[in-house]
Amino acid sequence: MASRTLRVSLVAAVGVAALAACAPPAKEKGSGGSGTDAATATSAADLGGMGALVKAAKKEGKLNVIALPPDWANYGNIIKTFGDKYGIQVTSQQPDAGSQDEIDAAKRTKGTDRAPDVFDLGQAVALANTSMYAKYKVASFNDIDARFKDANGAWVNDYGGYMAIGYDSAKVPAPKSIDDLLGPKYKGKVALNGDPTTSGAGFSGVLMAAVAKGGSADNIKPGVDFFSQMKKAGNLVPVDPTSATIKSGQTPVVIDWDYTNAAHVNDVATWKVALLPNVDPVGGFYYQAINADAPHPAAARLWEEFLFSDQGQNLWLAGGARPIRADAMVKAGTIDKAKYDALPKVTGTPVIPTTEQTTKMSDYLAKNWAAAVK
Repeated sequence: MASRTLRVSLVAAVGVAALAACAPPAKEKGSGGSGTDAATATSAADLGGMGALVKAAKKEGKLNVIALPPDWANYGNIIKTFGDKYGIQVTSQQPDAGSQDEIDAAKRTKGTDRAPDVFDLGQAVALANTSMYAKYKVASFNDIDARFKDANGAWVNDYGGYMAIGYDSAKVPAPKSIDDLLGPKYKGKVALNGDPTTSGAGFSGVLMAAVAKGGSADNIKPGVDFFSQMKKAGNLVPVDPTSATIKSGQTPVVIDWDYTNAAHVNDVATWKVALLPNVDPVGGFYYQAINADAPHPAAARLWEEFLFSDQGQNLWLAGGARPIRADAMVKAGTIDKAKYDALPKVTGTPVIPTTEQTTKMSDYLAKNWAAAVK
C-alpha cells in the first residue's frame, strides 16, 4: 500500500415483497441546517459538521463492508473499534473475496440494504470502476499528496506495503531467490493470494516475479512465464491462501503483501516473511472508496473519516501496513512511533506502477494468465 512509507518511495498505486424487505433505508439529512442528503454529501461540512455526521450515521446504525479479512492489515480490530466507538453494527461480507468480487457484489445487490457501503480495492479494479464511487473528502484530505487521491475525493489511497514470500520454516527452506520456488523442495506448496486478473495482491505477485526475472512494470510477461513454469513443475497450488490453509499446511508458502504475510505468525509460530534479496521491491497502495449507491451513506462517510483519522491510520500501522498519512503524522507527532520504527527496512528502488502501466499489465493478464496456468 523512503524505507518506511510508499509515499516517500514514490518521490525517490425476486418478488415485490422481497424487494421491499431489502430496500435500503431512507437517506439521512444533516442536522446542521444544511439539509443535505448524506448520499450526496462531499464532506462532513455538507451535513453540518462531524457531530451531525456522527448523529446521522448512528441513526442508520449499520455499515456493510466487504472483502476485509480480519487478519488483513488489522481489519478485524479496525472493524471492532469502529463499531464500538460509534455503536454501529458492521456486517463484514465475503471477507476472503477479491477486489472484483466487491464490484460484482455491488452491482448484484444494488438498491438493497445488503449492498456494500464502501470498497477497499486493488489498483487495477479500482481505476476501472470509478463511475461507481461517491465523491467525498475526509477531514484529513489535504494531508494526502495529490498523486494518491482523486482530486474530487472519488477514491483515496489508504495503506500499502510490499510484495513478499511468507513461508513455514518448519516445512520449507528459506527462499533465497525467486527461482528457488521452482525446485523440488517446494513441490505442491506455493500459493499466490488471488487470481491476478481480479485480485490486487495476485496482480502484484506476478509483477514481483516479473521484476525478479528481468521484467518491469512495462513488461509483466516474465512474471506470467514464471508462474507457468511453476504450474508445470507442480509447485503452484490452485488455492487462495487463508489462515485455515496455512494452519493445515495446505499452503506453506504464500506470495502476498508483507503485512498480510506477517499476520500469519499468529497461525503458525514458525512462519517467516522474506522480501526477495537483490531485487527491487514491488509496492502498492489499496484504494478506499464509497459506493455511490451505499444503503447507509452517512455510516459510509463516517467509516472513511475514521479510517483516515490518526486512530484509523495507526490501526493499519499496527497491522504492519504503511498508512498513507504517515508522513503528516510523523511531522505532527501523532504516529505510533514504536510500530512505525519497527516496519521492515526496504532496500532498492520500489516498483510502483502508474495508472497507464497497470492498465497495460491488466490487459496482458486478461489475455494470457488463464492459458499460462491451466
